[in-house]
Amino acid sequence: MRDGPIRTFLKWFARSVKSFDLSVTRALLVRHGEQRYRLSGSCNSCGKCCETPTIPVGRAVWFVRTLRAIFLWWQRVVNGFELIDTDPRFKLFIFKCTHFDPVTKQCDSYESRPLMCRDYPYNLTFQAVPSLFPECSYVMHDKKAEGLRAALKKAGVEGEKLAELEKKLFLTKDPERARDE
Repeated sequence: MRDGPIRTFLKWFARSVKSFDLSVTRALLVRHGEQRYRLSGSCNSCGKCCETPTIPVGRAVWFVRTLRAIFLWWQRVVNGFELIDTDPRFKLFIFKCTHFDPVTKQCDSYESRPLMCRDYPYNLTFQAVPSLFPECSYVMHDKKAEGLRAALKKAGVEGEKLAELEKKLFLTKDPERARDE
């Protein structure tokens, strides 16, 4: 389902408004030191992030029926996301993207894709515990990795346990991916 001119304009307008809001919000977060991770690497076109886009929402959208209906309408009609599941525990809507071709792993409306698609995985650098797909070639690295690693060593953590914690806490780059950078 390729985007026509009206849907392309709607996406552009929404993306422009949200992009401005996001840039101001993130500038404030960065200023206050709340961007915890650095992102390195590049897209290898695995398509995992496109297969089932997942959108977290606030309490108002989750619980207010009218807001929820408007949100889901926008995702279906404008973005081409068909709702397939929800996760009430984390207030997540899980979709299937009608623009994604699983065979070619390409988006048929790449130029007019929504901001959430353009922003992934950079948006994860503001989360407490980012979660990349195993197939993803991006690498997260904690900005305070050296201090955290030193604290672990000072606490007597070493060997396999240290290596495991370094990986889980994004304290070291994956050697396979780091070679490609």
